[in-house]
Amino acid sequence: MKKRTLLSVGVATAALGLPVLGAVSAAGNAAPAPAADPSPALELVAAPLVEVSSYGGRVYDSLGARLAATDEAVELWSTRTSYDEPIRTEWRSSAGTRLLPLGTVKQWYELPRFSRTTLRNRNGTVVYDKTRGMCLNGEGQRTRPDAPARSPYPWGCPYNPFTKGSVQGIQAGWSVPLVQPGNGLKLPLGRYDVTVGIAPRYARLFGLTPEQAHHTYKLRVRKGDEDFLRTPARRGTLARPAASEPTADSGGSLDGPKPDLQALPAFDMSIGPSGHHLRFSATVWNAGDSPLVVDGFRRPGEDVMDAYQYFFDHDGNQTGYQQVGEMEWHAANHQHWHFHDFARYRLLKADRTNAVRSKKESFCLANTDAVDYTVPGADWRPENTDLSSACGGRDTLSLREVLSSGSGDTYAQYRAGQSFNLEGLPNGRYWVAVEANPVGHLVESKTDNNVALRRVRIGGTPQHRTVTMAQVGMIKDF
Repeated sequence: MKKRTLLSVGVATAALGLPVLGAVSAAGNAAPAPAADPSPALELVAAPLVEVSSYGGRVYDSLGARLAATDEAVELWSTRTSYDEPIRTEWRSSAGTRLLPLGTVKQWYELPRFSRTTLRNRNGTVVYDKTRGMCLNGEGQRTRPDAPARSPYPWGCPYNPFTKGSVQGIQAGWSVPLVQPGNGLKLPLGRYDVTVGIAPRYARLFGLTPEQAHHTYKLRVRKGDEDFLRTPARRGTLARPAASEPTADSGGSLDGPKPDLQALPAFDMSIGPSGHHLRFSATVWNAGDSPLVVDGFRRPGEDVMDAYQYFFDHDGNQTGYQQVGEMEWHAANHQHWHFHDFARYRLLKADRTNAVRSKKESFCLANTDAVDYTVPGADWRPENTDLSSACGGRDTLSLREVLSSGSGDTYAQYRAGQSFNLEGLPNGRYWVAVEANPVGHLVESKTDNNVALRRVRIGGTPQHRTVTMAQVGMIKDF
């Protein structure tokens, strides 16, 4: 797999155009809001007794407590105008749009220090006591029979340091886990008393009384079936490619919505074990109001496919196509099909002339990162969010690769080709250039935003090189 999967949901609505409630101070914080509705927007829910399974001494379940939306969906939109500005967050509801205080979202992946969870064993000893952030997106469950049939919100929140905008929310009558252990929580088998509480500032924001902001229940940890961990995950179903290869290089209409490919600054850099390679991660994303859809059709007897880009109107109806290059079977490292000319990486000298070009030349398109789900037409739940669902196998005759609106495709530094050879280069200042659609084969709405530069300094000795990344605005990536 690539770096990680930061998933999304359905088709985003356009800007709602709702009135803003309350004035905004010069500091950017929201002015005091009208008196809270006596009915809270959120509530804590859990069964009286929750049972979870332990695998190898770790619990991977959500511990049972869930955060539920009550009368209507709770929907937060977060954006930043540039990397020099903090993240601003709006709460959008039927009452209007309310600007929340700066700092409500500091990092894209959570509302910081949202809740506290305490576990006591049968002797009353505290064995777990932790304050955690909260992503309102998650594995949703209906809490009442009359709740809407589906939730439109993304599965998770973005982690990419250069994310531009995100949407998180809980559908009315739905709930999401309050605690998601991720890599697992060490917890002995047995019974526990659990107390969960929402931090006072969030309780006030969402209209909960102190009593409503706390909940207690019983938790039982049992030994799980180890075979469960080896059960293959279900894969999503992609839209099928066209039934057969077109007979012409181009057809139909190319007018209407188009993708807009943009590059984000390179990040997560390090010097490889040999000391001679600068490794990096890079993301190209789609800011347009239409997905980038590329279908490949295999040539008889060859490990090469002819690639066509397809175009759609705002209702999702196909309007036309154009041949845009080739896909190639990569047997050595990736074991799947790659599309040529999607991106290019270059290391530039201080004067921005070429120093080194990365050997990475082809890509499998997948929606690994939610870069900006506030753009018009953003798909909040794209299907192809990992390599297994998008890139095909050796026996594949045709396939479809998609980069949805609002999503990005990240290649992490440990992937083959994600590096520059530094042998023969002196220490000093350089630029890492990430370029989308470098030869212009793909059709997009604009091409003047395809390149992103990141300044770096190479230092150290020939045997022990070092790299230092320049900060981009307020962003200090990992």
